[in-house]
Amino acid sequence: MATSDHGSVIVVDSDANFQVELEKAGDKVTIVDFHASWCGPCKTIAPVYKQLSLKHSDVVFLKVDVDDLAATAEKYKVTAMPTFIVLKSKQVIDTMKGADAQKLKELIEKHSSTTDEDAEVPGMADLVKLIHSSGSNCLNEDDEFTYINVLADNDTKLKSDCDEQLMLTLSFNQAVKVHSLKIRAPNDGTGPKTIKIFVNQPNAVDFDQGERMEAQQKLVLEESDITGEKLIPLRFVKFQNVSNMVIFIVDNQGGEDDEQTVVDYIKLIGCPCSATNMSEFKRVAGKAGESH
Repeated sequence: MATSDHGSVIVVDSDANFQVELEKAGDKVTIVDFHASWCGPCKTIAPVYKQLSLKHSDVVFLKVDVDDLAATAEKYKVTAMPTFIVLKSKQVIDTMKGADAQKLKELIEKHSSTTDEDAEVPGMADLVKLIHSSGSNCLNEDDEFTYINVLADNDTKLKSDCDEQLMLTLSFNQAVKVHSLKIRAPNDGTGPKTIKIFVNQPNAVDFDQGERMEAQQKLVLEESDITGEKLIPLRFVKFQNVSNMVIFIVDNQGGEDDEQTVVDYIKLIGCPCSATNMSEFKRVAGKAGESH
């Protein structure tokens, strides 16, 4: 069985499952972090590896404990930790030893089609992969058009049910920093207008509470803000160490003339607290090392 390691990193727990993950990867570039629980440099580079996995969605990121998958480590002649091996169609195309964050970044960029220029905010990425279904929900959603739809950049959508208000709660599987967001909605009056955003709520927030509570940030959007193209910055200092976020859509562009709100897509842009941004990776490069 393979599990997600707080991001797009897949933790492989057996030699057999390693082969399964390579099969699933097909011809995608795959990078494998061979590490050990007792390896200090491995722990230093781990948050960097997670952060890079969020940015480079075209690359498959695997994590292998050499003590648990001894046969796999032996097959790839891994003798030092950490060792990063890049494969394509099951063939080794590149390797790197040691915990040098800058060199790891360069290694992945060399084989990835995603570049720094693709990032909307330098050092930040789409947080959708860190949203956990447990603790996430939406009050007053239409049974057929639920909040899950708003997290996917496709033709699906979220719709309100009884009136224009929506209370969307998103829970993260680790602490994050949220820098900004993008919203795409119809321009027919059903798109959101007034939004109140709360963070780290210990209990579920209902509509009465949402009306009364002071938000970390209140947004009043124009139709030009909800095309999906405009970056809507948040007060970054208020969105540090976020475990959950509540997005309360108070009303829509149509006001009293339209009692249903429709949202096509919401994109949250930020980074895990464990690795704040790409530029800071250079600072830990001086701690690089290699355990034998």
